[in-house]
Amino acid sequence: MAAKIRKGDTVEVTAGKNKGARGAVRRVIAEDQKVVVERVNLVKKHQKPNNVNRQGGIIEKEMPIHISNVALVHKDERTRVGFRTVKGTKVRWSKRHDEAIDG
Repeated sequence: MAAKIRKGDTVEVTAGKNKGARGAVRRVIAEDQKVVVERVNLVKKHQKPNNVNRQGGIIEKEMPIHISNVALVHKDERTRVGFRTVKGTKVRWSKRHDEAIDG
């Protein structure tokens, strides 16, 4: 199935404790249907000292959000995403603005 939300897209959270927050998608976890959005769904994690983080301590980390709880932002408005074939290629289509998102 084609991805309606991709890495680098701007999305808005539609449900949960971070409702209304916007950010760019850092990572898409397709097998779990989740996305990691920058500066959204932060949790505090107790980290032991290691080679990367020599000091250790409490760090803030972004956790995944289910893809059904985010909406793509196109032209500064939330929109649903569909697909159409334009000139023989499949493109993502904004349902709110009735135009291609990235093609």
